[in-house]
Amino acid sequence: MVVVTLLWSTAGVVTRQLEHAQKFEVTFWRSFFTMLCLLVMLPLFKGRAVFGRMRQGGAVLFFSGLCWCGMMTFFMVAIMLTTVANVLVTMALIPLLTALASSWLLGYRIALRTWLAILVAGGGIAFMYASQLNQGISLAGTLVALCLTVAGAANWTLNQYAQAHGKNVDLIPAVLLGAALSALLMLPLAWPFQASAHDYVLLFGLGLFQLAIPCVLVVICARVLKAPEVALLGLLEVIFGILLVWLGAGEVPTHNVLLGGSLVIGALVANELVGWRNRAVLLS
Repeated sequence: MVVVTLLWSTAGVVTRQLEHAQKFEVTFWRSFFTMLCLLVMLPLFKGRAVFGRMRQGGAVLFFSGLCWCGMMTFFMVAIMLTTVANVLVTMALIPLLTALASSWLLGYRIALRTWLAILVAGGGIAFMYASQLNQGISLAGTLVALCLTVAGAANWTLNQYAQAHGKNVDLIPAVLLGAALSALLMLPLAWPFQASAHDYVLLFGLGLFQLAIPCVLVVICARVLKAPEVALLGLLEVIFGILLVWLGAGEVPTHNVLLGGSLVIGALVANELVGWRNRAVLLS
């Protein structure tokens, strides 16, 4: 799972090395190469019948694919418009937005610790962005990053809904569908292509190593790790991502971003650790 988060976190530093590819073209090629890689990997891991089983996923698989499409598209566009640190810290709100959505739509009870975490993390996000308004922060980048967070929360809420109604959604075919939809959506905006040969190598690497492989690995990890463990380890993507783009692309996060990000991560870690401890006490 640590390797998964490290692979996920490479998107920012890799895109900063691109020569000519623009934001919509970057999004198209990453999604397109992810789709190609999964078309090869899925039969190897799940057998050739996996594509036939996709038709049995119905509306749940389709809407999960739409959410993945939004996550892929919004993520790449966001990091082309604003700093990687801003995007990753905003993404860290996905578990808390999922908790809120699950409460409103599915009737799940939100613990007091989670409400406190939501307030602290929300304050951290507000402080981070408010402190940068006078520094010319991209409003468009901020809005796109928030759309990414909403899409992610919608995806996990949808999967919780499906499981609550006895429908298990296979996430990897949903990723494949999302990649195909994202590539199709971005193609008209990405044309005409401007990427160099150097760019194509990096973009293929994003499709294979930053998305396709870790998406397969995280499903394997989820079979043996508890949900709180997966959630906590997933936060390493924020830390790795900020460090990699800092060291590899010279994109130094501001003091206010580090402070606001620390509030967000601290709130999430505390929420998960307390919840994990409470579950352990109940089971003992």
